Amino acid sequence: MTDLPGVPGVSGVSGRPDATVPAHAGTFTPSPGGAPLLRQVLAQASMEARLMLRNGEQLLLAVVIPVIVLIGGVKGGQHLDLNESDPLVDIFTPGVLALAIMSTSFTSLAIATGFERRYGVIKRLGASPLPRVGLLAGKVLALLCVEVLQMFVIGGVGQLLGWSPKPEVVGFVLAIVLGTAAFAALGLFVAGTLRAEATLAAANLIYLLLMAGGAVVLPLSAYGAFGHVARWLPSGALGEAVRGALLDGVVRWRDLGVLLLWAALGTGLTARTFKWE
Repeated sequence: MTDLPGVPGVSGVSGRPDATVPAHAGTFTPSPGGAPLLRQVLAQASMEARLMLRNGEQLLLAVVIPVIVLIGGVKGGQHLDLNESDPLVDIFTPGVLALAIMSTSFTSLAIATGFERRYGVIKRLGASPLPRVGLLAGKVLALLCVEVLQMFVIGGVGQLLGWSPKPEVVGFVLAIVLGTAAFAALGLFVAGTLRAEATLAAANLIYLLLMAGGAVVLPLSAYGAFGHVARWLPSGALGEAVRGALLDGVVRWRDLGVLLLWAALGTGLTARTFKWE
């Protein structure tokens, strides 16, 4: 029995390791396992954000429609009886920023997730090392990244139109975070219970209804008696919170509390009803 050339300790006849060499020496034993959770979440968020920005329909909802609403509102808003002493651009720009948050975190997320369920993407991600909390965290982080881009674009257009904000940073950040959480939870609830085509129709219909009558773009005073109802909607609470932070320079704790309640309600409904396929 002779050793194989160049492979010390391995017999050329039996192929068994020599007793003088440890069994694990020179082996290539795989070491399976997922990456750290933070790295998984960042990778998922990066992919989600790139897909959202590459999609023409998503860009239409996220940027084009809000910019058109802003320009049209400022140029034609003098026909509205808002009973406000502030310039129209100062009134409309915070409302359009709130509309952009709603369009991205609710409508875009619901439609994308609905079709991901239809084509089995969510199911395959569920079988990956990425846990459910990591998947949701990645989606929310991607939304926040897209919303930062929206803030720059819409804020830049507002500046060109003469916008003079009076920012309350804490109130604005809280409005973005809680508004995103509330609408993302509601969007996932819709996407997780309806078929993809039904999700597409429902998300767009709800978006149009809230944009027109949900007190997100216009202040509550523009809706008369219905304003007392609209302020309890997530759209009305988000619009008032953003206007309070950028128009009046205050933190609207009451409206932030309403957003927190909607976020908790949507999260509970999503956790109970969301289906992976």
